[in-house]
Amino acid sequence: MKTYGFVNSDLDSLTEIIRDVPEPKGQDILVKIAGVSINPVDVATRKNIKDQLTDPKVVGFDGYGEIVKKGPEVDKFEIGETVFFAGDYSREGSYQEYELIDQRLVALAPKKLSIEDSVSMPLITLTASELLYERLNIDPNVDNSSKTVLIINGAGGVGSIAVQLAHLAGLRVIATATGTKVDWIKGLGADLVIDHHQDLVKQLHDVNIKNVDYILGLSDNDPHWAEIVELIKPFGTFATITNLRESNASDLKNKSVNFNWEWMFTKSFYNLDSMFSQGQYLKQLSKDLDSGVVKSTTTKVIKGFNLKSLKEATKIVEAGHMKGKVVVIA
Repeated sequence: MKTYGFVNSDLDSLTEIIRDVPEPKGQDILVKIAGVSINPVDVATRKNIKDQLTDPKVVGFDGYGEIVKKGPEVDKFEIGETVFFAGDYSREGSYQEYELIDQRLVALAPKKLSIEDSVSMPLITLTASELLYERLNIDPNVDNSSKTVLIINGAGGVGSIAVQLAHLAGLRVIATATGTKVDWIKGLGADLVIDHHQDLVKQLHDVNIKNVDYILGLSDNDPHWAEIVELIKPFGTFATITNLRESNASDLKNKSVNFNWEWMFTKSFYNLDSMFSQGQYLKQLSKDLDSGVVKSTTTKVIKGFNLKSLKEATKIVEAGHMKGKVVVIA
């Protein structure tokens, strides 16, 4: 089978390798990949390669395809079914013709959506779901209308689904975006959109919002750290998917703010019993996409599952100006 991997931190080091098709064991299913989505984690993983690799690093953490084989312990899926998933950081990703994936991390793909509109959604939805329901402890089944969440980088991949899920949970949703992304984010459910290039505190104070209950940091936190510290309510919750390089978490101490990290791969990386929850989140996502409750955030589609397409898509994501998601389909 064809596999695409990096041998060093340069994008041009992406190379094609021919390997044997792996055999599924235990709870693994073998999926013939029909589409992938490019995520910032793909870029970050490549850039963190320190030395020249003899065994190329295969990334890709959104996959869609047909089950062609399954391990002896698989009891949730059948050969021939079409599934989608985000994967496991401790294993090789979806930049290959066939991928092994644990059944607990998988769900049947939407029936009414195209490959390109489906494959963009797993990783960002799992991240947003864990952020909202597990890190912020939001119960979507109660009245949350008195609570406000500020989503910094609302037009990005995770932000574009976090806006939707927060809106569905009944929260007042404030998101940051600029230009043409403003109307797009409003269409996904944001009640208020503010410009992350301008003073966030002033913009909110100008509309009589002094503090917010929750803040999601979905981009570089350092430029906004003073604003985050100022805007979060006492006993509020701040959660992020990015690192703090210069900022100090202890700045939140006087407000007794809850600080939570989110890494979507934690459950599978440490083989936790809770990893089955990701399959459940994706099962609900599939239903919500088919019903139209949740909208796909695919905004760019590149056809041809090959080196050229993967490099082109990666350049777009690496530039950091995308709204929504870019996908590559066979």
